[in-house]
Amino acid sequence: MLLVHLNNRVSSMTIATLRFITASVIAFAFSSPAAIANVSYTEAGQARPAHTVTFDKGAFTSTNDTTFRWLGMAGFLINSHGTTLMVDPLLEGFDMDVMIDYPIQASKVPTLDGVLVTHSDNDHFSLPTLQKLTAHTGFHSTQYVHSLMQQQGFTSAGYAPGDSFMINDIEVTMIPVDHAWQNAYPGTADREFKNEDSTGFWIKTQDATIWATGDSRLMPEHLTYSPAPDIILFDFSDSEWHFTLEGAIKLANAYPNALLLLHHWGSVNAPEFPPFNGDPAVLFSSITQPERIKVLMPGEAFSVKNKQVVSH
Repeated sequence: MLLVHLNNRVSSMTIATLRFITASVIAFAFSSPAAIANVSYTEAGQARPAHTVTFDKGAFTSTNDTTFRWLGMAGFLINSHGTTLMVDPLLEGFDMDVMIDYPIQASKVPTLDGVLVTHSDNDHFSLPTLQKLTAHTGFHSTQYVHSLMQQQGFTSAGYAPGDSFMINDIEVTMIPVDHAWQNAYPGTADREFKNEDSTGFWIKTQDATIWATGDSRLMPEHLTYSPAPDIILFDFSDSEWHFTLEGAIKLANAYPNALLLLHHWGSVNAPEFPPFNGDPAVLFSSITQPERIKVLMPGEAFSVKNKQVVSH
């Protein structure tokens, strides 16, 4: 992963001190003990999940609800009444120091009805992972990422912003994003990137409407979707090529009833790299109805039925 879109750095000692103070204050004033208990801190002050919950083929069987499992990084497994999707799975082979245990090995995934890939950055488009999954499923992404998948011999389809497609009874719509960060750094890529090379996904299941935001700078239309999502797979990275922390809070408060399933935090040992060093504790004092913030452990099941939480 190219570390070219770094924000201004401060020392690890400063980060550790600030985060310890912030987490302690917010834990006391704004959060539930269970939420904070799910977060631990490295010596450098980076938040990380306290543990991983492994799962097996049973997570892919038919259900009577819609169940989410965070895979770590930006990945999720979604099982909606037996239709199984993964979003941006990265389960092996990353080129930075990963500090979580993956909840399942890619080679142990028994079946999938589809894999959704938001863009070509390798923490989302994981070739080592997809090479293990390709025998079980097809892949869906932008037209650009589809072209990369075709070079690998994958079964894939590419779409434009606004396009919709079905995976069994689940409708998926491509949501615009702003993440052509490569163009800001000459020499990073051998082509001009377009915003449509990346995407978010609007996923309609029987039980809830889910917004997988992907990586994006905040766009005006991100604040005005109607009807509102029931669940947001929520990136709160304080990076200029993501929503930023301020933008993420603004987005969350634009949809005050949406559940927020956190991701893009605590997975990579990078305490000074904003795309990976988010701390869930900083959200609780700024987001309306903070009880809707869900700090899942990798592999932990979280289920909804008819827009109601049925397990956590």
